[in-house]
Amino acid sequence: MQSVDDKQEQKNLKRLRLPSPHDMPVTDITAPQTLDDCILFPLDEIVQSPLPGYIAPTSISFSPDDSLITYLLSPDHSLSRKVFAFDLKTCKQELLFSPPDGGLDESNISPEEKLRRERLRERGLGVTRYEWVKTISKNKTIMVPLPVGIYFQDLFGSKPELKLINSSSSPVIDPHLSPDGSMLAFVRDYELHVLNLLTNEQKQLTHGTKGNVLTHGLAEYIAQEEMDRKTGYWWSLDGKFIAFTEVDSSEIPLFRIMHQGKSSVGSDAQEDHAYPFAGASNVKVRLGVVSTDGGPIIWMDLLCGGTDQLYEEEYLARVNWMHENILTAQVLNRSHSKLKVLKFDIKTGERKIVLVEELDTWVNLHDCFTPLDKGVTIYSGGFIWASERTGFRHLYLYDINGVCLGPITQGDWMVEQIAGVNEAEGLVYFTGTLDGPLESHLYCAKLYPDGNHTLKITQAKGKHVVVLDHNMKNFVDFHDSLDSPPRILLCSLRNGSVLMPLYEQPLTVPRLKKLHLEPPELVQIQANDGTVLYGALYMPDETRFGPPPYKTMLDNRGTARRGLRFEGALKHNCGRIDAEDQLTGAEWLIKKGLAKFGHIGLYGWSYGGYLSAMTLARFPDVFQCAVSGAPVTSWDGYDTFYTEKYMGLPSEDPVGYESSSVMHHVHKMKGKLLLVHGMIDENVHFRHTARLINALVAARKPYEILIFPDERHMPRRHRDRIYMEEKIWEYIERSL
Repeated sequence: MQSVDDKQEQKNLKRLRLPSPHDMPVTDITAPQTLDDCILFPLDEIVQSPLPGYIAPTSISFSPDDSLITYLLSPDHSLSRKVFAFDLKTCKQELLFSPPDGGLDESNISPEEKLRRERLRERGLGVTRYEWVKTISKNKTIMVPLPVGIYFQDLFGSKPELKLINSSSSPVIDPHLSPDGSMLAFVRDYELHVLNLLTNEQKQLTHGTKGNVLTHGLAEYIAQEEMDRKTGYWWSLDGKFIAFTEVDSSEIPLFRIMHQGKSSVGSDAQEDHAYPFAGASNVKVRLGVVSTDGGPIIWMDLLCGGTDQLYEEEYLARVNWMHENILTAQVLNRSHSKLKVLKFDIKTGERKIVLVEELDTWVNLHDCFTPLDKGVTIYSGGFIWASERTGFRHLYLYDINGVCLGPITQGDWMVEQIAGVNEAEGLVYFTGTLDGPLESHLYCAKLYPDGNHTLKITQAKGKHVVVLDHNMKNFVDFHDSLDSPPRILLCSLRNGSVLMPLYEQPLTVPRLKKLHLEPPELVQIQANDGTVLYGALYMPDETRFGPPPYKTMLDNRGTARRGLRFEGALKHNCGRIDAEDQLTGAEWLIKKGLAKFGHIGLYGWSYGGYLSAMTLARFPDVFQCAVSGAPVTSWDGYDTFYTEKYMGLPSEDPVGYESSSVMHHVHKMKGKLLLVHGMIDENVHFRHTARLINALVAARKPYEILIFPDERHMPRRHRDRIYMEEKIWEYIERSL
């Protein structure tokens, strides 16, 4: 489930919007404030992606020799992207790859890929991903997967080469190059294959699948949707082996979704999903290793999920290769309180426990596990690990045997991601919140553990997403802030100084300038228990809309970047403490004279949709209306991983599950509720909205509903998004 706050449920950053009567119910600061402003930005532009004034390259990477920076960019500012290259010597941007057939659109991809796009939250078209070929030739070459097949584009070649052709009945899924660039692995017909790029020889490495009931090399639904693990296979560092998952969903009852908007009936108008509901069984996952030359599969001593487990090793969360072909896996228990890092001998499948992470609240998954080269430095064969044992995620150095040598970072702030490691100089680069939870910066620390030497590299306020070059000299900085649109810079890794701009949007786009937009004011609000909550306050122009109080929309939006204690307040508290935080925000606005009782509304999607409806029902004298998009209305109807992390097993806390459902509170509802849902949503099923409607009818409470028969968790079709925003806008004008 993805809420408006990107699955980060803790509401420490609220959006306190004070709209005019004609304000759009969206969080973007470029939204028009009157109907007249729509002349500048028609609704069909407001609902587009990327948003006006927010055009920027994506998927940024360095070429293997660091002479080029490549990225995806849409020349016409649409979703359809091409591959461009910026030459660091000539300082020129050139088109590197344009799809000969137009590339990907929503109509030419397989059903499996459509569902993977839902899990990835991918809306891009044309080219959506690419990889650099490392050492297959002296020329610079990229690999681009498209619906037609796998293209290889030589930087000096005139025409892209189509190496592997797709077929509608058995498409190529999740292709990835080997570390040395000589082979391409992919999944076809639920089996793992490799293509030798030097000889064009294809080889099937796994056998014995049973349709989508038993698969090899694909990540299961829970892994993709909830664990941020999008793949089901991993190349060894030397490219000689591939570790892969076998997923058995035969014990999971199928949940059928009917395509009610289709003219056809039968199998063409239905789809079945192995969906593990809270408290029920998960799929069985095994981990195997196979040589890229073919041969027998060696199964590791590991079985996750299934009905015969004691929940100790329930989820295969991460898989990583270390040097000398040592395979590691991170395995999480059912209650999320214990994570093991296991090390396997790939010749025998035997395992050893490297470390155990155990926390009372829960263990958050991350991608900070970083193996270190054996024999290169004094840290030979060890690894970097991230832990929240102190309440904040920090980096620790471990030796080859899993012994912790000490902290690399420490303090009341958190590390977000490792950006790179320079073992020769003993430095680790990472992004984190040392300068506060409302910002994200690049920092550097000594690899040798002392935890007291952290150097800030990026300086400009805001959020920094970085990509380091291979030689650890420079980095690309994707900088975004409240004061300026996204910009991309090439910077020195030594001190953060800007070497050259790569992409900057003009601040004086004529139509944007006419709106006289101002960035939001950041405010601090104290919850009842003294916890500091942050708010982003969007104030109308008094000269145009008069003095306050104003009709007000509260967006359910937040972050989870303030430590485990702040996050953990939500444990067994869904719909309670977070709804009370929304109330705190509303009361603060009323106290300041900016809003008044009965003229405040809520707007959220997914978890935010749940919280919008819940808050409307729980505090009927404060909130007047709510827009609830694709809401989870009862947690017994959502999946195992997400639900049980916050709510535990249904059998252990039936009262908590009941009181956390929206249906339990609808009898108190006084305000107006608009429900928005796609009928083929395979993530938050439409039955959530249907169950809530039954409760509303039983309680004789009014409601309005906006249904999209052919949409999933979020409307994708442009016409549907236009229609949705028109209707939501009209609803808020009428209800607030």
